[in-house]
Amino acid sequence: MEHLAERLAAIPAVVAVTLGGSRATGTAVEGSDWDFGLYYRGGLDPADITALGWPGRVFAPGEWGTIVNGGAWLTVDGAKVDLIYRDLDEVLRWTAAAGDGRFEIRREVGYVAGIATYILAGELALGRVLAGDLPRPAFPPRLLQTAPDAWFRLAAGALSFAGVYAGRQDRVACLANLCQAVLATGQGRLAAAGEWVLNEKRLTERAGLDAIQDRLAQPGPELDALVSDVRARLGLDDPVWAVRPAD
Repeated sequence: MEHLAERLAAIPAVVAVTLGGSRATGTAVEGSDWDFGLYYRGGLDPADITALGWPGRVFAPGEWGTIVNGGAWLTVDGAKVDLIYRDLDEVLRWTAAAGDGRFEIRREVGYVAGIATYILAGELALGRVLAGDLPRPAFPPRLLQTAPDAWFRLAAGALSFAGVYAGRQDRVACLANLCQAVLATGQGRLAAAGEWVLNEKRLTERAGLDAIQDRLAQPGPELDALVSDVRARLGLDDPVWAVRPAD
């Protein structure tokens, strides 16, 4: 790992390398990928990563989205290695914003409820620095209030629209909104506890929402009853969504 980090740190524009994901948090299982964060300044040229000679697919910065950015899926000595690009100036900008309690929730592939821009600060907090120098922020006190409020409001809105789609017998849209409501509630609960969330893996378990996950696994034919059940279990009360949107 240290030898790999040394080679990654030598890539032009890379100023720091981290180990992230389950390998950094001690939750890896057999076969887990190795996730390395490449923090760069200026332009990162994908050709410099291809030149390392490892088989796989290399993407350009920004190709995966505004927050997820880009990276590479490689195989190194038989192991799956994921490289994740991080524009350090952008990371520091959103980390400072999180310190003030400011953030945005954006749409990204792989995130049902959305991705919060403060995830970039969370990666700094949880990742293991292998090369270079990076800040290690604690969960900001101001974020303890602003993040739960935003996530719970999103969850309440999704619940409201789930009811609309239930009335139309639109099963897919109803279930999709219920799933978003549950995941957003999980985000809010963990934010209120000052816990970083980097993705939605095992989010319901971490947030104590296993029973709702079991309920959604067997939704049954009555959508109205399902929405009412999930609403009661989540216990959300947001005045903005107190009245259901018109059909």
